[in-house]
Amino acid sequence: MNSQLTAFVTLISTSGVFNLYLCIYVLNRRHLYPNIAKYFVLYTAATAVYCFGSAFGLMATSLEQMKLWTIVLYMGMPFSPPLGLLFNCRYLGIKVTKRRVAALLTIPSITLAMVATNDWHHLHYRVFEVDPVLGAPYVHLEIGAWYAVHGIFIFGCMFASFLLLLSRWKETAQSYRLQLVALMCGQLVPIVTAFAYLIGVTPPGIDPVPVVLWLSSILYVVSINSSRMFSIVPIAKDAIFNSMDNGVVVTDETNRLIEFNRQAESMFPRLDKSMFGMSIEQAWLELAGAPLPAEWETTAFVCEYPFASDPAKRIYQVRATSLRHANNRRGQLIIIADVTELKRLQDQLEHQAYYDELTRIYNRRAFFQKGEQALVAAKEASLPFALILFDIDHFKRVNDTYGHQTGDRLLKHVADVCSAELAEGMLFARYGGEEFAVALGGSTAEEGEALANRLRRRVEEQPLPLHTGERSIAVTVSVGVTEAAVGAGESLYQLLSEADQALYAAKGGGRNQVRVYSGK
Repeated sequence: MNSQLTAFVTLISTSGVFNLYLCIYVLNRRHLYPNIAKYFVLYTAATAVYCFGSAFGLMATSLEQMKLWTIVLYMGMPFSPPLGLLFNCRYLGIKVTKRRVAALLTIPSITLAMVATNDWHHLHYRVFEVDPVLGAPYVHLEIGAWYAVHGIFIFGCMFASFLLLLSRWKETAQSYRLQLVALMCGQLVPIVTAFAYLIGVTPPGIDPVPVVLWLSSILYVVSINSSRMFSIVPIAKDAIFNSMDNGVVVTDETNRLIEFNRQAESMFPRLDKSMFGMSIEQAWLELAGAPLPAEWETTAFVCEYPFASDPAKRIYQVRATSLRHANNRRGQLIIIADVTELKRLQDQLEHQAYYDELTRIYNRRAFFQKGEQALVAAKEASLPFALILFDIDHFKRVNDTYGHQTGDRLLKHVADVCSAELAEGMLFARYGGEEFAVALGGSTAEEGEALANRLRRRVEEQPLPLHTGERSIAVTVSVGVTEAAVGAGESLYQLLSEADQALYAAKGGGRNQVRVYSGK
């Protein structure tokens, strides 16, 4: 082995040792930085395999050995750039999903398979032979179609990593920039060296990239020891700002819009950078179609705004807090949380608490709560208050004859018929079992009796159809009506007792009729 080849093997081996050291160092301390350790360990391990495979390849003495060590180095080389890209994404706070990992590792896996089976198809190397002039271990290569795909991919990964790191330079504190320099050099050094190899300015027959990888490895080591790289990872402000679940809008001291994050942009489809400098009141009016409340600078509030691009109404909780900018200038930080699903859940729970599950009208609990409020309001306004209580005649017979499923259909049928007859705002509830109640604030017993008779006739006119044939079940109701006269001190419970007495009088009188309580 000549001195030049020995120098190459030494430098490549040094690169491999440095990367192996970095791999083991971070692996042993992975519990300190679990978010990024995995990808850095895999990245340096792949690079170490690449370097050691290259070093042993330069010590090969036959074509078979050269092919074997080429396969070994390809176990690392095509995986190193995409793993480096994944590591840099995690380092910068960019989300890495399993799908993205699988997508980035697909081409390297195909490349490894192509190299291992190249003698059968020659898609990666059209020619792979010992250099006819220099001899082993120098290689004479002619690249194939897949080599071009592979080359474009790994160059793309390294260039994307470099650009991502460079884009965060201004946002990174001075004390952390050495880390960025190390990471950028880790991508830039192989890019420049590989380009020099492709244009033919490096020694023939040797891959120069692993020869220079020790340089980026040293920068990694220095950065780890001098700036506590990985122990303190600078997640850029932009990454934090844009990864927040809530929308954030920032104003200056004159309440002009100066910044917003991606979540705010998704909440407000019309929001874009052309609105910078616009007053927040004007911007909000354009975005939400409604003005900000006057107290928006001092208190939290909940607003509901429909958007033209979203037919469903979204509900946002908006909070504002004072913010100090550079040079002691102040502004406002407005945090917008989408509480639509929470509000819907609250509405659903409220509906379950106050509505009868079968008939979809108010239940007994809601009737007492809202009925008491209506009775108090009527008393305060010196208005009468009528109450109707009715139940379905011979309901037990329907259950016994046709089954409880038909009984449930009958309850729903009667509730639907009566709901169609009642005016909007009238308090109608399933009082219990087959009993229903209607509260009429501002109505007299005579008006209540007239409404009760309309309900009774509508129910009688609409029998419940059965599923089999054209048969139907005749339906009637018995009704009791009472009134809390103006100035009386009766409670809702007393009125219900009076209406119940009138109801039983209607049943005793032959059913399918209305009786007004007359015990007053």
